[in-house]
Amino acid sequence: MTKKLNIPFSPPDITEEEIQAVAEVMRSGWITTGPKTKQFEKEIAAYCHTQKAVCMNSATACLEMTLRLFGIGEGDEVIVPAYTYTASASVVCHVGATLKLVDCAPGSFHLDYDALEQAVTEKTKAIIPVDIAGVMVDYDRIRALAERKKALFHPASPLQEALGRILILADSAHGFGAKRNGKMSGECADFTSFSFHAVKNLTTAEGGGLVWRDIPGVDNEELYHKLMLLSLHGQSKDALAKTKLGAWEYDIIGTYYKCNMTDIMAAVGLVQFARYPKLLARRKEIIERYNKGLAKLPVEALTHFDDTVTSSGHLYLVRLTGKGEEYRNDMITRMAENGVACNVHFKPLPMHTAYKNLGFHIEDFPNAYEMYHNEITLPLHTCLTDEQADYVIDTFCSLVK
Repeated sequence: MTKKLNIPFSPPDITEEEIQAVAEVMRSGWITTGPKTKQFEKEIAAYCHTQKAVCMNSATACLEMTLRLFGIGEGDEVIVPAYTYTASASVVCHVGATLKLVDCAPGSFHLDYDALEQAVTEKTKAIIPVDIAGVMVDYDRIRALAERKKALFHPASPLQEALGRILILADSAHGFGAKRNGKMSGECADFTSFSFHAVKNLTTAEGGGLVWRDIPGVDNEELYHKLMLLSLHGQSKDALAKTKLGAWEYDIIGTYYKCNMTDIMAAVGLVQFARYPKLLARRKEIIERYNKGLAKLPVEALTHFDDTVTSSGHLYLVRLTGKGEEYRNDMITRMAENGVACNVHFKPLPMHTAYKNLGFHIEDFPNAYEMYHNEITLPLHTCLTDEQADYVIDTFCSLVK
């Protein structure tokens, strides 16, 4: 009989190198936003093939500050897929805009592009697509849709006018390092938000990064400066700039927000970034191992790699074909009893109290429910050994009926 192993769902992959980097920052006397954060931003921008990047304390903050940068708020509509985590949608509520949810495409974890097009109105100011599990959506298709709808678009801020159409703001919390048609996540949507939360491929414990494509006639340095203001109380100088001799004085440009990244976080991120190619390669190995091990089971796994898509391999989503919610939930319990922690990604937003209270009903999103009700997520992380991955496969195979 196989020895029982205890396999957590998604522990952070931290080495002594990250620990040492944090210790060095702690000893340096500079622990908030400073040189490490600025260096991390440069590394992210270069990696994503963009001119600039901004680091904040979460991907959620990156999404929200982008909506605020564009002046999106009361009276505006923002479209979000129903099949996502709350962060994709809550930011719309934070800025006072009206949230519109769209269903998945049949048999897909991604949004329905036809439903998306039908949801666009004269009030639509942004679309927030979600790169679930690290698999990018078709941004070319979404951009073409936005171009077709330009006649409906009425800009209400200088930045909206410069863009000239609906903003495409990618929630790529799962997608750092992903590609579609050879282009990196970060160079496909207008703005792209990444998460560096503890469970993500690359972690800073908490944290997020924002990158963007050039907008004709808009200075990237000016955008960077505005995002810095938004993320640090509207203060005209950050703490690093104020350390220059005689440079204490600053202005408060607006009554803004506090969501900056610290150098402690960035120090972890810089080490993780140096390790990232190997981390991505290991995730791909595990996915291929799972695919092979589960090939003969009556299940459907999300496709991470094909001629079009190179996933970041963040999550391994499996649908238990022909089964339902009760069977899936029991499967999670039985896997746990055998030492394997599993999860579900995601419970659609209309099934949560907050979104029910906003007037959404899961009955209006049948495809999202169909994807959810038999979905189970297996452990996928770079602390997994081959032996552990095989144990997950063997345990799963022994329980699926």
